[in-house]
Amino acid sequence: MCIRSKSLFITEAEKEIYQKTVEFGQEHVFQFWEQLQEKEKQYLLNQLKEIDFQLMKDLAEKWILSTPETEVFSQIKPVDVIPLREDTHPQEREAYECGEEMLRKGKVGLFLVAGGQGTRLGFDGPKGTYPVGPITQKSLFQYHAEKIINLQNRYHCILPWYIMVSEGNEKSTISFFKENNFFGLNSENVYFAVQPMVPCLNEQGKFILDSPYSIAKNPNGHGGTIPTVVEKGILKDARNRGIEMLSYFQVDNWAVKVADPRFIGYHTLNKAEMSSKIIRKNSLREPVGVHCLCDGVYRVIEYSELDIYPQLLEMDSTGNMKFFAGNPAMHIISLDFVEMVYKQLHLFPWHKAFKKIPYINEHGELIKPKQPNGFKFETFIFDALRFTSHPPVAVEIQRLGEYTPIKQYDGDNSVLSARKSMTQFWGTWLKKAGYAIESYLEQNDNFYIEISPIFSLTEKEFLEKQKDYKWEITKQGIAINKDGTISTLL
Repeated sequence: MCIRSKSLFITEAEKEIYQKTVEFGQEHVFQFWEQLQEKEKQYLLNQLKEIDFQLMKDLAEKWILSTPETEVFSQIKPVDVIPLREDTHPQEREAYECGEEMLRKGKVGLFLVAGGQGTRLGFDGPKGTYPVGPITQKSLFQYHAEKIINLQNRYHCILPWYIMVSEGNEKSTISFFKENNFFGLNSENVYFAVQPMVPCLNEQGKFILDSPYSIAKNPNGHGGTIPTVVEKGILKDARNRGIEMLSYFQVDNWAVKVADPRFIGYHTLNKAEMSSKIIRKNSLREPVGVHCLCDGVYRVIEYSELDIYPQLLEMDSTGNMKFFAGNPAMHIISLDFVEMVYKQLHLFPWHKAFKKIPYINEHGELIKPKQPNGFKFETFIFDALRFTSHPPVAVEIQRLGEYTPIKQYDGDNSVLSARKSMTQFWGTWLKKAGYAIESYLEQNDNFYIEISPIFSLTEKEFLEKQKDYKWEITKQGIAINKDGTISTLL
C-alpha cells in the first residue's frame, strides 16, 4: 500500500521530498512509513535528498522502458601505441627522466579505486585489506603503501594518496589504515573519499527497497572518479599541493606501478589530458576492454560488446590481432581535464547491468532472488577518454610485475595466480643475484618469494642492494623485508 496523503508528513521538508517522489512516480518507497521509527524515517529522507530523480528517470526511460539503439560507427581503427622498448632507447630515456622530474617537483598525486568487498575471494572485508602476501600476509593496501614510501624516499617528494571508498567499506577501510599506522605513511597525506551511489531500479524503472526504510543502491562505478575528485575536496587539496596530474589505479592489482616515471613522462611530453597503459591481449576474447578509434573518437569498447563490433575480432595480414590494445585500468589524468569533464558530466555515458538484487516484498520480508530482477547503473573512467581534445597517449606495458589483477580466489586473475606471479617476477631478481631457486620451484608448488617494495622497487635497485646481504632460502620460500631481514613460511 502506498501513501496517498501528505498529512502524514510533519515538516515542510518531508512534504517536499514526498511530493518529489510522487512527481517521479516513486512514492512506493513510503509504503512502510507509518511503521518506521524516527531514526529510520530520517535515514530514508536523507537517502531521498541525495538522489538525482531526473537522472534516474532518464536512465529508466532510455535503458529499461525502451531499447536504445546500438551505436554504429562507419570506421573503427586501432590506436597508436607506444611500444615496449629497451631502457636505453632515446625516447624511453627521455620519458623516464621527464617523469622523474615531475615526481621530484611534486606534480603527481595518486588516485586509488578501492570501493569493493572481498566477497568473490571468500573474504569478509574490503578487498584492499585482503592478505595477498603468501608469506608475510601483507594486504593489497600495504603493497601499494610500500611502493609509495620507496618513491617518496627516492625522489624526495610527497605523493598524496587519494583513496575512493564506498559507503559499505569506508569505516572498515579507515579503521584498517589506523590499526596499521598507515603502513608508515604520514596520515596527513592519505585522503579517503566516498564515491557517489545510485539507486537500483526494477524492471518497471522503480526504486528497489532493501529494507522498509532503505533504497537499494550501488556505487556509480569507477567513472565516479570525476565527481568524487571535484565534489569531495580532492581537487582543492591537490591544487593546494601543486599537483598537476593524478596516477589512477585499482586496488586489486598488487603489481601496479603506482607512479611510473616512464608513463608520467610520456603523458607530460605529449601534453596529454588523459593517458592509458595498455596490455597486449592474450586472445581475441580476453575479458578486457579494447582501445580503439571510433569515427576518430578515442573509445574503450568493453569485451562484452565485442560481438556488436565484429571488426574488433579481426586479424591483420600477418595473422596477429589487429585490435590488440587491452585495457588494464591504469591512467594518468590531468586535473585541468578532470575539471573540464566535470562540467560536461551530463554527457558522460552510463552502463547498465541486470543483477540479482535483494528486495523487500509488500509484507516487509527480505527476498533474495535466484534470478536477476533489477538494474545497476555505473559509469566507467575510460569513457572520459572520448572527451579529450587530441589523441590520448597509449603506452604498452608487460604483464609480469605490473598487471596481475585479483578477481577471485582460484583460476585466472586470482589470488593463487597473483601469488605465483610474485614468485615468478621476484624470482628473476634472485636468479640474477646468483641464487639457485630452480630446484625449489620444481620440488614445491607452494614455494613463494616476496620482496618488500620498500627494500627494492626495481630489479636494478635490488641487484645493487643485495650485495650487502646473504640470504638463506628454504623449501617454503623467502620474504625479504624492508630492512633486508627475511621471513619464511611457517
